[in-house]
Amino acid sequence: MAIDEMLKNISDRIGSVATVNTAFGEARVLDHRALIPVALVMGGFGGGGGEGKMAAGEDGQPQEGSGGGGGGGFAIRPLAVLEVTDQQTRIIPILDLTKIILASLGLIGGTLFMFARRKSKR
Repeated sequence: MAIDEMLKNISDRIGSVATVNTAFGEARVLDHRALIPVALVMGGFGGGGGEGKMAAGEDGQPQEGSGGGGGGGFAIRPLAVLEVTDQQTRIIPILDLTKIILASLGLIGGTLFMFARRKSKR
């Protein structure tokens, strides 16, 4: 498969996945209100290749080489829910408890470290 074919294939696949519905999911209607999930979509990919000739090997034949590779990845993280009613529209954030707990532990640890360091200087 030629490089241009491979890139076309990759971009077609990404185009089929990277749509508005990936970031904003399908709306659900409950009790006269629409709930629309909102997410952060991140992605990237890359590729490379090479080609070259080296001096003749032990058998007297010139050595030729080529290579190529590629990869990519995507991450989708829920952020909020958009609530739409007749009276108002509001964003309800989704809290990541793991981040909150880790930040709290870091703050407590840093504070304890500073107190211990200050006390040891006395």
